[in-house]
Formats: sequence, structure tokens, C-alpha cells
Amino acid sequence: MNDFLHNIYIWYTKNQRHLPWRETTDPFKIWLSEIILQQTRVEQGTSYYLNFIERFPSIKDLANANEDEVLKLWQGLGYYSRARNLHAAAINIHEKHHGIFPETYPEILALKGIGPYTAAAIASIAFNLPYPALDGNIYRVLARYFGIFDSPASGKGKKIFLKLAEEIIPNENPGFHNQALMEFGALQCVPKLPDCSVCPVSATCFAFQKKQVENLPAKTAKLKQRTRYFYYYFIESGENTWLEKRTGNDIWKNLYQFPMVETEKELSEEEILILNPSFMDGFQYNIKYVSGKQKHILSHQIIFARLIQIEVDRDFNTAEGLIPVLKEDVSKFAVPRLIELLIEKTQ
Repeated sequence: MNDFLHNIYIWYTKNQRHLPWRETTDPFKIWLSEIILQQTRVEQGTSYYLNFIERFPSIKDLANANEDEVLKLWQGLGYYSRARNLHAAAINIHEKHHGIFPETYPEILALKGIGPYTAAAIASIAFNLPYPALDGNIYRVLARYFGIFDSPASGKGKKIFLKLAEEIIPNENPGFHNQALMEFGALQCVPKLPDCSVCPVSATCFAFQKKQVENLPAKTAKLKQRTRYFYYYFIESGENTWLEKRTGNDIWKNLYQFPMVETEKELSEEEILILNPSFMDGFQYNIKYVSGKQKHILSHQIIFARLIQIEVDRDFNTAEGLIPVLKEDVSKFAVPRLIELLIEKTQ
């Protein structure tokens, strides 16, 4: 056990990436980095982290921001509930903790959008508390090295991994320990075709010795993806167009979009041309352009979208919920990446 950790620590010291959030113990910055890096590659997340720190250098600055501004800065990262929860938690810290990031694991875990992994990462790195951070990288390292065939997604598996992780984490410098294991999984013990010939712990690794590397950790069932069909209306009247804000507990909550019709099945070109959306009831309009299909894949949904560009009279009175904006100002609103892709097709 000691040799395993010792070799991992040496590897980390030599091979770790120099990332901006590793140059600080500020819990706000560590928290921000952990939220951004959920479901996001480091290469993509770094620029977002730097932009957020520049715009919101403190919890107070983030708490006092408008949610629309936070979402706009987040645009392109996806999983927008992360940004909404980040903002809500900042408000909570500002109001209930006087702007000071809580210093205990239970208090950190109680913040909106923070689960056991993120709470442990912040607690160990920022406050030197010995809580093991179990992410996909660490699950993979532990499963392979110790030969754990229970899935990390199962109740039994979670208990096994947590017990082991609690046993091996040191009281001294637990943040270094967690980061070393995470980095080892991210760069060396990768999901597919890891180079075990240069691995510092392969001589005592169960998976390598038993030729089980590709079988560990145990695979989990893939989520079934739902297919949806979106038809967006780019309404033009002179220099104006119209947007609406998504509400309800669906994807892209509180982001803006062009008025949209969703159908249960894909429409033909002829059906699109005679589609009569409720927000256009009573108004005459001219269809200028219908885009090709834009496929957009989310973790649990596949969306096929088309943009219908229409022209209306200048006396067009919109339905409730539609917001008139200058066409040149659409880019100032937080919109899903799908909308950006569709706009590009009109230019």
C-alpha cells in the first residue's frame, strides 16, 4: 500500500499539469474549477475558469451578478444547471456565511450543486481535511490496482470504493493525495489503451497482472437517449427579431432561444412550410429560408433542429413571452450552442 501511494506521488510530482487552480488554496477558486470541470475537458474548461475569475474575482462579485450574465459567461460549456447552482450557492454564501466560504465538509456539501466528490475536493485542497475525492479517474485507478469488479455506480460498489479510499488517504496533505490520484487516472491510467509499460505501479497492479485492464472498472449501462425535433423561428421585422426565455425543468433552463415549436416526429419540407405556430396566429409572414437539419447530442437526448427564417410586417405584435431585440444584439444573450450553430447557417 505504501509503495503504491509513494510511487503515485513521485509520478505526480514529475508529471502533473500546471493548471491555474493548482496555484491557489482559495476555496472559491477551487470550487469554481471543480464545477467547471464536471463534464468538461481541462483544455476547454481552463479559458472559462480564467474568464470567470476575471469577471467575478470574489464570491461577493458572483453573488451580486445577474443570472443572465452568469449564463452568458457559461455559454458553450453545456449542463447549464451547473452555472445556475454555482450562482445560487454564491448568493447563499454571501447572505448566510457573510461571504466567507464554509470550512467544514458538511457545510460545503450542503451548498447547492455540490456533491460528495466536489465537497471532498474542496475540503482536502483548500482546508487540508482528509476526505477522499472519488471521481471517475480515481474509481478507475482503484478498480484496476486493487481488482474491484463491483461497479462504482452501484450501491455496493460505492461503499467498497469509499471504504478503501478512506483507508488510504493520509491525514497530512490530503489535497495533494487526491490530486495525485486524479491526475494519475487522467493522464496515465486512462480509460482505453493505457500504456502500462511505463506505469510506476504495474508490477503490483491486479488488472495488469491478471490481464483485466480493459474490463475494469466494471461498465455501467448507457443512458437511453430520447430523440426530439425542434423548429426555431427567426422572425425578422426590419432590424428586430424576437427571443423567448426557456422556463420549466427542461434542458437549457433560463437560456434564451428563438420562438420554437417541438414536434413528436420529424416534419417534411412540405409540413414545415404549412406549420402554423401559435405565436404567429393572426399574422401574415413570408418564409425566407429553411435551414438543413442540425443534429445536437446531449448526454440523454438527441435533438434535430431546423431554423425557419421569416419576415413580418413592422406592426407585428408579439405573443406573450416573446422579447423584441435588435438582430445584432442576439449574441449578447445567453443561448444554447445549438442556436449559435443555426445562426451561423444564415450568414
